Amino acid sequence: MGRTLLCGLFFAVLAIGFTSRPSAGATEEAANGEPQWRQAAPGYVWEFPRDLHAHPDYKTEWWYITGHLQTQDEDAASLGFQLTFFRIGIQPTPADTSGSNWSTSNLVMAHAALTDSASGKHLFSEVIWRTNSLLGGFGAPGDSVLAWCQAPPGTADRWTLNHVDGSYHLQVRDDEQQLAFDLICEPTRQPVFHGEGGFSPKSADGRTGSLYFSQPRMQVSGTALQNGQMKPVRGQSWLDREIFTSTLGEGQKGWDWLSLQLGDGRELMIYRLLAADGTADFALGTLVERGGNSTSLPSDQWILTPDDHWTSPETGARYPVSWRLQVPSANLDLVLEAVMPDQENVSPRTGIHYWEGAVRALDRQSGQPAGRGFVEMTGYGEGSRPPV
Repeated sequence: MGRTLLCGLFFAVLAIGFTSRPSAGATEEAANGEPQWRQAAPGYVWEFPRDLHAHPDYKTEWWYITGHLQTQDEDAASLGFQLTFFRIGIQPTPADTSGSNWSTSNLVMAHAALTDSASGKHLFSEVIWRTNSLLGGFGAPGDSVLAWCQAPPGTADRWTLNHVDGSYHLQVRDDEQQLAFDLICEPTRQPVFHGEGGFSPKSADGRTGSLYFSQPRMQVSGTALQNGQMKPVRGQSWLDREIFTSTLGEGQKGWDWLSLQLGDGRELMIYRLLAADGTADFALGTLVERGGNSTSLPSDQWILTPDDHWTSPETGARYPVSWRLQVPSANLDLVLEAVMPDQENVSPRTGIHYWEGAVRALDRQSGQPAGRGFVEMTGYGEGSRPPV
């Protein structure tokens, strides 16, 4: 598909705003009886492993895994990695495929990145296909496959996300970009639900939001491509699972999102939705204690202050690359630093760009390492929009 059509599809997704109300059935109906997308709402009853799989009655969802890897050489700098599968709904009813194998109700898009701070390289790859038996799709409950798609043109392989015996199996390869990893991520605790019962609000009135849970600390083993060789790696990763029908509310242009795996065994996630002028329109966080109990953190309980910035030579977008994070109730006063400034993902197909990168956390008073994490920033730069 050409660039114009792709952009049209993306912005059609973005154009649909939140009109949240209680869900009823696989799809809802408008006043005229036409089916429409189901809206994320409070009161959702979670069920696993069912909710690891696709929810085609909602317009959009993603499986998002980030992490930090270490090769067997302990002196080597760590590798940061990202894999995100997106399901983007085109219509809220199943497509009639009797007349064409190309008919579909969904697109599958996947983003992968690998950051090697030792070499200063940040590699990014993207694929987007119609869902069908040849190009990509999503498994149903009972399948080990959660999402898959053909690799980019020129690479004879598949990108896959599977769930086997409680662990997530990731496979990515792009020969042109020299990007590849084959990883197993094993959760070490139960899922953490964000917001009340896993409904994560995205506005102050609570009428908009997503269904949202995380696996905030997973042990990783496998291989990753570094300097032309697939090397054994190990590390830790974080999974986010979000299901919704639109990304942004009226007047919102993007978001800042942060995950931290702290050295003392706690985890922290915070996000803020950005208004058109760049200020926070709505913000919320979750603190996970060592034992697994989680606590919501309203925006008045934490402060995230940007410090140094980096300007992309490719897009002109200016991103923060260091921050001060204060969470007084958790006795946290941290300095967050990007492992390298250039961790911008730029789509060669749509021009969408966003910053997605590994960060290290330092105790502000002592300067000692306090943890590590990932930051995602969307809506930065002229004309920039989130990837969905």
